[in-house]
Amino acid sequence: MSAAPEILRALLFHTPRSPFVEETALEAYADGGLAIADGRILDVGPYAEIRAAQPDAAVRDWRGSMVVPGLVDTHVHFPQTRIIGRLGLSLLDWLRSHALPEEARMADSDYAGAVAADFVQALIAHGTTTALVFGSHFGDATKALLQCACAAGIRMASGLVLSDRLLPGVLLQTPDEAYRISRELMAFCQGAETLRYAVTPRFALSASEPMLEACAALLREDRGAIFQTHINENTQEIADVSAAFPWAESYLGIHDRFGLVGPRSLFAHNVHGSDEELARLAETGAAVAHCPCSNAMLASGIFPMRRHVAAGVRFGLGTDVGAGTGFGVLKEALAAYMMQRVLPDGVPLTAAHLLFLATRGGAEALGMADEIGDFTAGKSADFVRFEPVSGTPLAGAIEIAETEGQILTALITQADGTTVREVRVRGKVISS
Repeated sequence: MSAAPEILRALLFHTPRSPFVEETALEAYADGGLAIADGRILDVGPYAEIRAAQPDAAVRDWRGSMVVPGLVDTHVHFPQTRIIGRLGLSLLDWLRSHALPEEARMADSDYAGAVAADFVQALIAHGTTTALVFGSHFGDATKALLQCACAAGIRMASGLVLSDRLLPGVLLQTPDEAYRISRELMAFCQGAETLRYAVTPRFALSASEPMLEACAALLREDRGAIFQTHINENTQEIADVSAAFPWAESYLGIHDRFGLVGPRSLFAHNVHGSDEELARLAETGAAVAHCPCSNAMLASGIFPMRRHVAAGVRFGLGTDVGAGTGFGVLKEALAAYMMQRVLPDGVPLTAAHLLFLATRGGAEALGMADEIGDFTAGKSADFVRFEPVSGTPLAGAIEIAETEGQILTALITQADGTTVREVRVRGKVISS
C-alpha cells in the first residue's frame, strides 16, 4: 500500500539542469512545496500549486528553512578522519608522514570500527547523502565502513583499497588476495539497496600491472561497480608514475590500457591533466572529482576547470578529508569559487554553479543523475534541510537578502553542521 503524500513547505533550491550549459538552471521557490511519497519526489513548485494538486497531503511547515537536494561527495577517505589539519607538506611527504601510518592503524578492527562510525556520522551531519569513499587497505575495516553506512541509511560506494608495491608492507596485498577480498565485499554490497561497490586501486604508483588486471576483472564481474583512483594530483607523483610505467604515454593511459577508463570511472584531482587526457575522459564518459581544499592544502595546484568544461568532462566535488579541511561539501563549493577567482582563466562561478556541483554535478559524475541530484519528479527523496541559528551572521544575512540568489550564496558561504536540521535519503530521516 502506498504511503500518504507529504508536502514540505520551505524555501527550495535545486538545479535540474547544468548552469555550465544553461544560465537559468537554478530553480528557487521562496514559498515552495516539495511533495513526496514512498521515498520518491512527486512534484516541486510554489507551495500554493503543490497544495492544490495534493489537497489531502500532510504538510510540514518548514518556513524559515532552506531545503536542497542531498549533497554528493565524490572523493573522500574514511581512514583519514582523525588526521585532518596536518599542515605544511606536499602530497607524497604527507602520505609518508601522516596518511599511511594512520591507514595502517585500520588493521585494528576495533579502532577501524570506531573511525567508521565517526566518519559516517560526520558525512550525514554535514548534509551528505551520497559519497564515493576510499575504504581501507584491510577487508575487515572496509566491511565495518559498509556496515555503518548501511545501518545509517546513507548512500555509499566504497571498496577495499588495493596496493601491491611501494607502500609499507602492512598495507599491501597480492593481486590474488585483493581480488578475493574484493569479491567478498562486493557480495555484501549487492545485498544492500544503498550500497555500491567501488574498485579502488590507491594510485598507479602503488599498483602493479597484475593488480590493475585484477581491477579490470572485478569491474567486468560486477556491472554495477564503479572504479575510482587518483590521477595527476601532484607533479612529483606524475613524474614517479611515469618512471614506474615507461611504456605509458600518459597517467590516464595506464588505466586505459587495462580497460579502466569509462562511464563507471571517476578519477580524483586531475589538476595537471593534458589536453589529450581530457579528450579521452570526455570520449569515454569518465568523470573527475574536484577537491579544491585538498589541492590548496597540499599545494598541488589549481584545478583547470575551464579546460574540463571546454572538453566536456563531467566533474563533481570531493572533500578528500585528511588532506582537506573537513566534511563540508558546501565548503568545497565555496573553495572552488575562490580558487577559480584567483586563476587567470578561471570560470566565474555563480551560486547556481556551486549548488549544481554539490548536488546534481556529483550525481552525474557518479552516473546516478537518474536517481538523485535534484527535485525532478520520480527521483529519490534525498534532501537536506538547513535552518540558520537565530542571532548568527547567517541568519542576519538571510534576513536582509533581497533575492533567493543572495540567500543561497549566504547559505553556501556560512552553512556548516550546526545549520543542518534534517537529512533524508529515500524519504527516510537519517539525521534530525
